[in-house]
Amino acid sequence: MAGDFPAVVVDRDADKKQSVSLARLTETDLMEGDVTVRVTHSSVNYKDGLAVTGKLPVVRRWPMVPGVDFTGEVVESRSPDFAVGDKVILNGWGVGEVHLGGWSRYARVKSDWLIRLPDGLTGADAMALGTAGYTAMLSLMAIEKHGLSPADGPAVITGAAGGVGSVAVMLFARAGYQVVATTGRPEEADYLKSLGAAEIVERSELSGPAKPLAKERWATGVDNVGSTTLANVLSMTKADGAIAACGNAGGMELPSSVAPFILRGVSLLGINSVSVPRAKREIAWTRLAAEIDRGKLAAMTHTVPLDEAIDRGRAIADGRIRGRVVIEVG
Repeated sequence: MAGDFPAVVVDRDADKKQSVSLARLTETDLMEGDVTVRVTHSSVNYKDGLAVTGKLPVVRRWPMVPGVDFTGEVVESRSPDFAVGDKVILNGWGVGEVHLGGWSRYARVKSDWLIRLPDGLTGADAMALGTAGYTAMLSLMAIEKHGLSPADGPAVITGAAGGVGSVAVMLFARAGYQVVATTGRPEEADYLKSLGAAEIVERSELSGPAKPLAKERWATGVDNVGSTTLANVLSMTKADGAIAACGNAGGMELPSSVAPFILRGVSLLGINSVSVPRAKREIAWTRLAAEIDRGKLAAMTHTVPLDEAIDRGRAIADGRIRGRVVIEVG
């Protein structure tokens, strides 16, 4: 790790005015950890967009390198779990928020945060999936654990043209569900159908005030939006159904009622992708390696160099990204 290396840095001045730039860091800038990774790929997630733009205060340490996930090769290790040369993945654990993230040539992290890159996945594949794909798989696993299956009815995926949504459409369609994809971008209908969606619903149908109970339309699904969208989704969920909630692109509030829960037995399954134990993360990533359609994944993914990451971060915060964006770091 001789000399300096490139990284995207978010900082703010004494007046708390935020700035973001492609900068040069050195080894002394890296934070504490027992494993140092030469990052090969990262990705652009909604939380990274919030970090770049400052639209929400996700950054809690200054300066900060965005990038909530990355993959790469171990170059230094004081952990018995990883050796120099191991290929690894990181998702979550406050990286990109309180710990320098993956939009950097090097990252030093705790070994507990890492897993090995599963057989059958390249680093680029892993970041085409990234935290978004990993979250989509955790959602499917939670719904399966709840006991639901395609025989129980359709699955709704909100924010379907985004990263989590796109992978969720693929995964649920492959699992045999009739997928109802909701989006505010009707021009993406053909794209969503190519991923496996059977029906496209305009976002506006779910954006108004929710009734306590509405006509039953689906048995399960994944919500990436929150707020009134999730409230409407719950009101339209069939008896004994369950919705996995994993995002808040539409807001943190939930203007719902207890009616879906006490009159239909609907369950709301919270998906935490940040601090999941290693064993569960390994299961999720092993399943992704086995179950994802590589052709469809490639079709929904764009790869950019590190010097384009800032612009793509702004774009995802504005809702202008379809599918996934991989950052080729080095």
